[in-house]
Amino acid sequence: MKETVTLRPREERRLLDGHLWVFSNEIAAVEGSPGPGTVVEVRRHDGRRIGFGFYHPHSLIAVRMLGHAPRPIDRDFFYERINAALQRRQRLFPDDTAYRIVHGESDGLPGLIVDRYGASVVLQALSAGMDARLDLICDVVEELLQPSAIVGRNDSSLRTLEGLPESSSVLRGTLEGEVEVIENGLHYGVDIVHGQKTGLFLDQKLNRLRVRRYARGRTVLDCFCNDGGFSLNAVRGGAVRVDGVDISAEATARASDNARRNAMANVHFSTADVFDDLRNRSHQTERYGMIVLDPPSFTKSRKTVATALRGYRTINTMAMGLLEQNGVLVSASCSHHIDRDAFLEMLHDSAVKAGRTIQVAEVCGASPDHPTLLAMPETSYLTLAVLIAT
Repeated sequence: MKETVTLRPREERRLLDGHLWVFSNEIAAVEGSPGPGTVVEVRRHDGRRIGFGFYHPHSLIAVRMLGHAPRPIDRDFFYERINAALQRRQRLFPDDTAYRIVHGESDGLPGLIVDRYGASVVLQALSAGMDARLDLICDVVEELLQPSAIVGRNDSSLRTLEGLPESSSVLRGTLEGEVEVIENGLHYGVDIVHGQKTGLFLDQKLNRLRVRRYARGRTVLDCFCNDGGFSLNAVRGGAVRVDGVDISAEATARASDNARRNAMANVHFSTADVFDDLRNRSHQTERYGMIVLDPPSFTKSRKTVATALRGYRTINTMAMGLLEQNGVLVSASCSHHIDRDAFLEMLHDSAVKAGRTIQVAEVCGASPDHPTLLAMPETSYLTLAVLIAT
């Protein structure tokens, strides 16, 4: 392998322990002239080989590791890894038609997302190496799944970090309107071209199911409801009434349609800024048996963690004030910059500020089709806590 990256002294330990990123400030020398997405060999300072990966000369993540022994990044490489990931997911969710097939680094395919939505598949390439091989990846996906359509949701802002343009389009096949999928026995219409993320927040699959356990006989407020996943599961769990709120009119329209798909009448969705909505409700007399807070990520970098925690503290404090005695708060954070301990500490601060005593019933992560690597804290980004407010 002609192009080679040599690390600075003592920078190899993280990689030897299983981390898959080489940062630009860890590199001592680059041999050859590798461009974005080129496969390079990675060596220790003493010249011993560590492995190989995709290189990018202008990204903070300079190399995304692909393995230890160099091999062609060809059809066989992608077939083996995508097929292995697919087999794991099919064992996990034999009856569902929406789940993540490939979760980037965790499945040995750094910078690649593959999601199944019924007969369609959504791809997302977040690295130059994967973006340059999208046609090959599409060939493998067609061979394995025979999808009616493959959509490229390459509209993530993370692509700009590697100098890639943002776009969302149908790459293969045909797609007409929304795709209907089944998750946890519920039917959803999903906009896989323009909906948030790749269509649904698939990482909350089992957490949406989890709320059924706590919903029976309660009135529920679902904040940042998006397409209504938590709301519909609360109804299925026996909630008396559910109010869903989201700032996106398109999302609440889809949520209302999803309620109709499942013949649910005791759920209502409204379009509003959740911060303003919670403040308005705090001046009213109604209290809720359950409140769900599933906001978008409040921080994309360490620099804004303090600001993000203030935002989380604000909404959680207001929500705790709106809970009835022994009410349930389901609260989530989806940024790896805010780890589980920091999130729980924020929830404690919110409880103190709201004058409530809280019991922690459960603390959960992402659905198992979004696995994490113990060697990469960055792959663990979702924390969801179920709290009882006494």
